[in-house]
Amino acid sequence: MTQFTPGLALAGGAMIGAAAGILWLGIGRIAGISGIVGSAATSRQDENDWRWVFLLGLLTPPVAALLLHIAPAIELGRHLPLLAASGLLVGVGTRLGSGCTSGHGVCGISRGSPRSITATLTFMAVAFLVVFLVRHVFHLDFQGGA
Repeated sequence: MTQFTPGLALAGGAMIGAAAGILWLGIGRIAGISGIVGSAATSRQDENDWRWVFLLGLLTPPVAALLLHIAPAIELGRHLPLLAASGLLVGVGTRLGSGCTSGHGVCGISRGSPRSITATLTFMAVAFLVVFLVRHVFHLDFQGGA
């Protein structure tokens, strides 16, 4: 069972929005993670500094939580191959959709981009379908077993 905490969800959403806004207003860049990661290793070095700083900012909090022993326990168990395949499919989807949920869903929708609105509606519909299939057709329970 997922434990929804509205206060933490609101704070997290506000921080994501603030980070995206600061990046947009500060240097005119979209906070699309797949694009940032994809360009970090292939762009010219003088164009990459902001990308590496942004990625470092994404990785620092979870590493700090692990070091401070305040990170939540995560058990992957026997579903690890399914989760790995899912991650691969998400990566393929971000390439096909020319972006990810952060680029389209957070930044694109806030700019009123029709392409981003369409992309976000598509990934949300697919996510609903996948959750339905996993829980009600295949009867997988990632919290405690099949």
